Amino acid sequence: MQLTLAYRGRSAVTWSPAGVAVTLAPNLRRDRVSFEGVLRDPIGFREAMGALHDIVVSDLRHPPRDRSAYEAYRTEQSRRESELRRSSVKQASAAIERSLPELPEGYSVALEARYKQARKTYWKAREKYSRHLMTHDIDLWRWLVPCDPVITVANDCVFFECFSADESSYGCLTVDRSAFDRERDVALGTTNVDYSWSLYEHFQRMRSYRETRLLVDPSGFEVRGAPDSDGYREEKIDLPPSWLRGFMQLQAAMSLPMRQVRVGREGLYNILAFLRRHRAAKSPRAIRFELEPGRPPLAVLEPWDQRVPLGDVPYEGSKAEVIRIWGRDRLRVLARLLPILDSADVYLLGTGLPSFWSIRSGPIRLTLGLSGWTANDWSRGAALDQLAPPAEPDATAMNAIAAAFRENPALSFEQLAWTTGATAPTLAVGLNRLALLGQVIHDLPAGLYRWRQVMPVTLSAEVIGPEHPETAAARQLAAGKAVSVRRDETLANGLRIVEGRVLGTQVSLRLDADFRMLNGKCSCSYHHTGGLRRGPCRHLQALRDVANARRAARLEWTTLAAWYAALWN
Repeated sequence: MQLTLAYRGRSAVTWSPAGVAVTLAPNLRRDRVSFEGVLRDPIGFREAMGALHDIVVSDLRHPPRDRSAYEAYRTEQSRRESELRRSSVKQASAAIERSLPELPEGYSVALEARYKQARKTYWKAREKYSRHLMTHDIDLWRWLVPCDPVITVANDCVFFECFSADESSYGCLTVDRSAFDRERDVALGTTNVDYSWSLYEHFQRMRSYRETRLLVDPSGFEVRGAPDSDGYREEKIDLPPSWLRGFMQLQAAMSLPMRQVRVGREGLYNILAFLRRHRAAKSPRAIRFELEPGRPPLAVLEPWDQRVPLGDVPYEGSKAEVIRIWGRDRLRVLARLLPILDSADVYLLGTGLPSFWSIRSGPIRLTLGLSGWTANDWSRGAALDQLAPPAEPDATAMNAIAAAFRENPALSFEQLAWTTGATAPTLAVGLNRLALLGQVIHDLPAGLYRWRQVMPVTLSAEVIGPEHPETAAARQLAAGKAVSVRRDETLANGLRIVEGRVLGTQVSLRLDADFRMLNGKCSCSYHHTGGLRRGPCRHLQALRDVANARRAARLEWTTLAAWYAALWN
């Protein structure tokens, strides 16, 4: 997706005898958004912005071995050979160009395929260069990381949103309007703000004894039609499909019902301290939540089986559950908020699904979303795709929901149901689709759905990109009773063997303790030509999904009513 950002000047922190002014330059390609107010708690805002910054630059993907010396040797050898061939290649290329025939019919289709392949090659080289800088020149890498967050000025709060460099962590910093004094020039809306590494460094110099003013500068909109004015610049960004789809999938996951678990300061500290001192050498690398109604929740750190009480507040759920989540190393960004923490909650969607950690410090809230995957590849969305609604939302209901948000941009589920008159399943699937398209965000701590457009253009399912065809076909196979599981056994070493038949085809796979596919066997052409390199075939995914569903005793649904009842009840 091509995204153009336009700014006048740069965001900056300026000091004067009157105090500190944090001036954020908004994106001039979007509607006018402005805000000015004096922060009552500059220290809390500084620490929260620091944690948000850590989320943006976090990248926990496993770095490859440094082969720069060997590659330099290979490059020199290739250069010598290239010098011998260069003149003849030029002559041959010129002869071929002169003899090229007219463009054949269907050339545009081939050109489109070549464009997609070139774009794939470009992003692969860009990620390789980013990893090289991260290893050899961390300062330059930090300058090149795109850190522009999205800011929304709402009736009751101001919140910033970002997505991590490795496309696995989501951050949302919410500051209630009660945290500001002397507000003025308030224009509600959503926009990007220019954000740089130097601005982050200036944030660290904020102090409580200086008056600190937050300003979303509206002056740049006065020169929107004057690109040649001083300080005006445009930045063109080609967002990769994986970034956009991963971000929207997390947004959609936030709209689904979750278990809320209260986490005490001591519980969060004990989890972070233990993970800082220990590193797991084998799977599983998960946090296992043991939830029992009427008793304080318990977190178990695997594979050490270290039991950590989360606090004294009893779990208020309706039934006992055990939920495992992954991505725990990303919790380290919350460490700097421990001194100012008032309360913390974790929202659990289910085993292997995203989790959301909410930290409150007075009027400031930070929500950290952990996707559960490290590399944003084919395995990242399989579990979320299984929770997708089984039917498309009704167009009339979607229009009614949008009309309700135009009247009030922040509404609870009950308020939306009363305003639109839609049934609960219809409303739930509508909100899920709007969240997937970047139109709605679920403010978990406040229990509100907020209307905000994360992109300057209205997104569609085609822009976000459909789910992988093999994953979609696997879901149909699992729902159509075409899968029979013959063996599902966990070995003494923790590996799990699953065997069965899918549409008459013998299928077997091996999973590790983190539910990742290590290898599989299937006779279909997709698996024969690519194995697991391109992702598992539909038969392997369907066998895994049915086996996991049987183990978890999950309900299957084919209608919106069944989908809603299974998730919400």
